[in-house]
Amino acid sequence: MIRLLLAEDQSMVREALAALLELEDDLRVVAQASRGDEVVPLAREHAVDVALLDIEMPGMSGLDAAAALHTALPGVRIVILTTFGRPGYLRRAMEAGAAAFLVKDAPAARLAEAVRRVLGGERVIDPALAAAALADGVSPLTDREREILIRADEGGTQAELARHFHLSQGTVRNHLSSAIRKTGARNRAEAVRTARDKGWL
Repeated sequence: MIRLLLAEDQSMVREALAALLELEDDLRVVAQASRGDEVVPLAREHAVDVALLDIEMPGMSGLDAAAALHTALPGVRIVILTTFGRPGYLRRAMEAGAAAFLVKDAPAARLAEAVRRVLGGERVIDPALAAAALADGVSPLTDREREILIRADEGGTQAELARHFHLSQGTVRNHLSSAIRKTGARNRAEAVRTARDKGWL
């Protein structure tokens, strides 16, 4: 019997997915989480084989929960389920240790098959997402631009960013301007969103 943890903040969606998975003879949902920060404790408590994680959850995102789970219990296979078919999420999921990345509207039979395949050591990725990720190519951002955008996403003025990186405000402003231009954005917040969507952060 394959023991599953299902993490999804919308209870109706979570219960529907659990019911569909329970129809499979070899699958059993032994734990359910509505928050990302519940994933590791529940996975440990219930000795799960595979964790199915939504991306958007309170407490901790599914991607962060995947990374934490992969570190804490590397034997647990991770499947990311999302309504957000963004190439950047796919890249971050793979970096976090996920073995599969599927959109939620995939048929239940495909999800069940993905669970079996990842337990067998395979990777399962939605083909359309894989193609989109390849099309986005390599990040045009320099390491410093990437670092500054990540820090800018956490808030802070240019002066605070300059202090953090031990740079002048003018240098920080130049890096931000360059990153905004390279992402085709109109402002800093939009540049962060675009870069995350494309997997550049």
